[in-house]
Amino acid sequence: MTEPTAPRPFRLAYVPGVTPTKWVRIWNERITDARLDLVALPAADAVGSLHADDTDAALLRLPIDREGLSIIPLYAETPVVVVPKDHVFTAADEISLADLADELVLDPLDTPIVWAALPGRPALDRPATTADAVELVAAGVGVLVVPQSLARLHHRKDLTYRPVAGAPESEVALAWAVERTTDLVEEFVGIVRGRTANSSRRRDQADVPKVSKVKAAKAKAAKIAAAKASGKATGPRHTGKPGGRRRRS
Repeated sequence: MTEPTAPRPFRLAYVPGVTPTKWVRIWNERITDARLDLVALPAADAVGSLHADDTDAALLRLPIDREGLSIIPLYAETPVVVVPKDHVFTAADEISLADLADELVLDPLDTPIVWAALPGRPALDRPATTADAVELVAAGVGVLVVPQSLARLHHRKDLTYRPVAGAPESEVALAWAVERTTDLVEEFVGIVRGRTANSSRRRDQADVPKVSKVKAAKAKAAKIAAAKASGKATGPRHTGKPGGRRRRS
């Protein structure tokens, strides 16, 4: 006898710094017939994993190539500047773009921040990754502007960070392939949008026809009208005065 095949898990990719913990917890509480597998990917590989059907959905940072994808923006991250702990910026709670004018600003190739014009002095070479740029900051070579979650991810005891007013924000979004908008994808979309368990969008539930109260009332009214037109009684007949009793014969 052939054993039943286990259902395919829902595969959720996420890029560095993005934390899917809350949504995964809700999934595990609500969806009991499908396992959720987390897939940690470099930011550069997230979109490709969706097109290759290696993952079902991805939590990633915009901007990306949107061709063939559905996108739901979720939240924007505060940009911060990463500096050594003895840097002059640590004396302020927040710095401005103008404060960066005299700094060597590192711009790694995998940066999620898109600048109209990079502030400060550009480095001769761009670091390959954010991790490489953090190492350079620790060595005293320049400063780095990243989303706050990445500053926390690459935390070091000798570095700190401060918010940068006026710097571009990094937007985190949920993405999936349009041609593979499955029931489980719709279920996860509902979770990230805050939909309750009672308003599930699973197709096995959504396809059940529901008669609205208005439609039911119209159908009842039509039935009564048809009965009247045919001369049939539609309710009890009353004789005598209103509220009075019938006299016994």
